[in-house]
Amino acid sequence: MPRSPALFHFLLLSLFAVFFLANATAVSTMAQQFKEAPQFYNSLDCPVIIDEGEEGEGSILCSDQAVHVAMTLDKAYIRGSMAAILSVLQHSSCPQNIAFHFVASATANASLLRATISSSFPYLNFQVYPFDDSSVSRLISTSIRSALDCPLNYARSYLANLLPLCVRRVVYLDSDLVLVDDIAKLAATPLGDNSVLAAPEYCNANFTSYFTLTFWSNPSLSLTFANRKACYFNTGVMVIDLDRWRDGDYTTKIEEWMELQKRMRIYELGSLPPFLLVFAGNIVPVNHRWNQHGLGGDNFRGLCRDLHPGPVSLLHWSGKGKPWARLDANRPCPLDALWAPYDLLQTPFALDS
Repeated sequence: MPRSPALFHFLLLSLFAVFFLANATAVSTMAQQFKEAPQFYNSLDCPVIIDEGEEGEGSILCSDQAVHVAMTLDKAYIRGSMAAILSVLQHSSCPQNIAFHFVASATANASLLRATISSSFPYLNFQVYPFDDSSVSRLISTSIRSALDCPLNYARSYLANLLPLCVRRVVYLDSDLVLVDDIAKLAATPLGDNSVLAAPEYCNANFTSYFTLTFWSNPSLSLTFANRKACYFNTGVMVIDLDRWRDGDYTTKIEEWMELQKRMRIYELGSLPPFLLVFAGNIVPVNHRWNQHGLGGDNFRGLCRDLHPGPVSLLHWSGKGKPWARLDANRPCPLDALWAPYDLLQTPFALDS
């Protein structure tokens, strides 16, 4: 019986579709490949941390002598994260004494994220912790920019629950920044007898604008900051005492404000306002050099901005515009040139030197 030409064409098209989809999946998974970073070594006066290689009390991931850094990891911002990691290591006097704690969505491909980090930083001390998106998704209200509504953007509120109890202090960093100074200086910020966190404060900012008229017109809510000298601070760079956070159950305090926000809209800007409601006026101020923020412009247009006056230890592209996106679009801002040297993206036609 002769084969049907229609059946033959159908099978041929089906095979082509399977081949195309398989290759498209591979391309999308490996869309961003990164170069291996140089290895950085401790200076002679760095403390020697004996790492027994296990995730426990004997590991550098638990050592009080290590500088602990927490960041989030996801596919959308992985390029920024890689640049941030490189900048931390490059400017550290004791890079081998830094322990990275990465938080990734529980639904993300953690093995791929782990492999991506390991391929560029094969010597890095790090662990990836899964974050259950559902734990916070029910509490998230829509904000002025969709990127701010990502559940992983709220993971910073859960670090005390996600990281091991042996990690007592951590420096939290956003993925859209680079350091040009030794992170150990920031990590050593004294927190005094009671403070839970430290961050650069900006008391000249219009603090009232971070909350709605509904908030300020409510007789009870408007007294929230009555006994505090509340100032805006950016939550993309923070030094956090996790022991004090746990003792004070501050995750629950933040969630309570988020629950209220679901009932009556008291703010517009994602994960920042709950932090301000809980901590503003009660943090240890850090020199502004440690968060030259706003380089990504505002939350709407992401226009170019200049540096704030004064010295610089950390450059932060908070706002809508990200340096890698503007560079790829051939529309960079002048300060994006300061991020570019830390970009580890392997371009298709790059030749090994």
